[in-house]
Amino acid sequence: MKVVAMIPARYGATRFPGKLMADLSGKPVIVRTYEATVATHLFDDVYVVTDSEIIKQAIEENGGKAIMSIKEHECGTDRIAEAVENLEVDIVVNVQGDEPFVKKDSLEKVINVFKEKDADQIDLASLMQELTDWKDITDPNYVKVIVDQHNFALYFSRSPIPYPRDKNAGARYFEHIGVYAFRKQAILDFYHLPMRSLEATEKVECIRFLEYGKKIKMVETDFMGIEIDTPEDLLKANKYFK
Repeated sequence: MKVVAMIPARYGATRFPGKLMADLSGKPVIVRTYEATVATHLFDDVYVVTDSEIIKQAIEENGGKAIMSIKEHECGTDRIAEAVENLEVDIVVNVQGDEPFVKKDSLEKVINVFKEKDADQIDLASLMQELTDWKDITDPNYVKVIVDQHNFALYFSRSPIPYPRDKNAGARYFEHIGVYAFRKQAILDFYHLPMRSLEATEKVECIRFLEYGKKIKMVETDFMGIEIDTPEDLLKANKYFK
């Protein structure tokens, strides 16, 4: 089973333009993410897939591999799909470019689901971590996921799900962490299937898989480090790195 990691890296960002080239303890954020991914030793290859010559140059100057996108893409999954379409690969792991503290055990968990007894039912796997602060649970920037008894995703939402009509019923709340492991065919299907209304409404791309009947196995993980979305996050990340 050939497994590769793809790190989508768009230079523009609405909340923090150029964040992937921001300095994180002496190197750009995207380089730190690439190096952390390589250091897990889980992958046959690791690539950064980008629309930016600046990012491509930074990765190559630090001994990494980068692929330039040919087309314009609205999301990282489409960017990866274009890059892997002609590669010989079985499992594609999407590591977010703004997650420089990515952990080996979490990545290993999503890869290992394709070796388990229900692997033939799984189109892709992803991560979730528990939310306990009600402020985070109600924050639309935190995408929530609910699962069935076998940890297959039922739905993703920016709203609190399940709705807490009875807060004493014992429901746990989980944030969806945007690290995915795809079968190659699943990511190619995503690339060629049009967006439907639920995805368009929530602006959560993984809903597309559910709308077309794909099976997503969710894996619980713990602290994933700091995702860099704002300049404030970068300050926290530099402190954490040191």
